[in-house]
Amino acid sequence: MFKMISEIKTTEGIVENFLEEILNSLELDVAVVGAGPSGLIAAKYLSDAKLNVAVFERKLSVGGGMWGGGMLFPKIVVEKEAKFILDEIGIKTKIFDDDTFIANSIEVVAKITSAVIDAGAKIFNSIDVEDVMIRDNKIYGVVVNWSAVKIAKLHVDPLAFKSKIVVDATGHSSEICKIVQKKVGKLETPSGEIIGERSMWIDKSERLVVENTKEVYPNLYVTGMAANAVFGAPRMGPIFGGMFLSGKKVAELIISNFDKIKKNEK
Repeated sequence: MFKMISEIKTTEGIVENFLEEILNSLELDVAVVGAGPSGLIAAKYLSDAKLNVAVFERKLSVGGGMWGGGMLFPKIVVEKEAKFILDEIGIKTKIFDDDTFIANSIEVVAKITSAVIDAGAKIFNSIDVEDVMIRDNKIYGVVVNWSAVKIAKLHVDPLAFKSKIVVDATGHSSEICKIVQKKVGKLETPSGEIIGERSMWIDKSERLVVENTKEVYPNLYVTGMAANAVFGAPRMGPIFGGMFLSGKKVAELIISNFDKIKKNEK
């Protein structure tokens, strides 16, 4: 039988530990906005490199579009070039043809999420990033509020997290880039603006999502479908190899530049 424990003691444990996690995340190395496939993979590799990483997800659940697979069939397609990422995490795959594999979308979300947490990243769900902080023409952090506050249309002031780097992994909407473009007027794209995603073209999109993963404003990087939306590439549907490779690439770009980023911050 359980020992007796009060409702207040239960509340104390939850509040005390959550606030401790928040306080330890107020000054981050990397803030990843969006806990979809590319955001989660980026967080894993960044945390593997011992950076202080937090992922902010506005929904109650993480995983982005992976849960539903293709039209609610809980299966996703992954190209052989990206399969090694799933292998590293221990996700089972089934050969479909010479170039692609099938994975269970629910297993993929569950195991990637577990791997992110095991690597040391913090995941804050139900939090909406509504603005950014900018200092000396560089991204300086994110401004957040509870998603429920926005849904209820309450007038509640937000709080802020300082971060050396921010990653826009918000998917099709590329929300952080939209905020930054509105505030500063120009991004590092051919037009200086968000071009917007094109109609579905899997082959082209899977290649371009990795190519478009880059820095678009000082200390702001894009990954996944946010990258394709910003640079005007097609969408891809329920195939995720490019998304995983994009998350890995953005982590590698940040890690390789991190000493320079820290020096410039001072």
